[in-house]
Amino acid sequence: MCGACLGATTMSLHHKLCHILGGTFDLPHAETHTVLLPYVAAFNLPAAPAAGQALSRALAADDVPGHLARTSVELGAPRCLAEIGLTQDDVDEVIGQAVDRPYANPRPVTSDALRFLLTAALNGALAP
Repeated sequence: MCGACLGATTMSLHHKLCHILGGTFDLPHAETHTVLLPYVAAFNLPAAPAAGQALSRALAADDVPGHLARTSVELGAPRCLAEIGLTQDDVDEVIGQAVDRPYANPRPVTSDALRFLLTAALNGALAP
């Protein structure tokens, strides 16, 4: 069923980054998705206001990325990519792969934007 769901939609930056991090650096699947979700949400939601409003209502939170980060930590998830094995030296490889083979995304994905997002996720900038 999961495959059917994935096949019926378009993947975007979150899935692309998780695919790279798992496939290239062997980071754990669930933890990688969990850590990255708030950072990608912070990046994409300004370009997808209807999605942001729907998520705000569903989560009863004005700050969706912050809420996702806090909830993850409260549930015992890793706070940052460094905790699950990514290093600063790996960031350029992730950026290169993501830019070379982009997915559809609500906001344009540039090398500079990816560096900012990945550095924040590496260091846990959104974690409480």
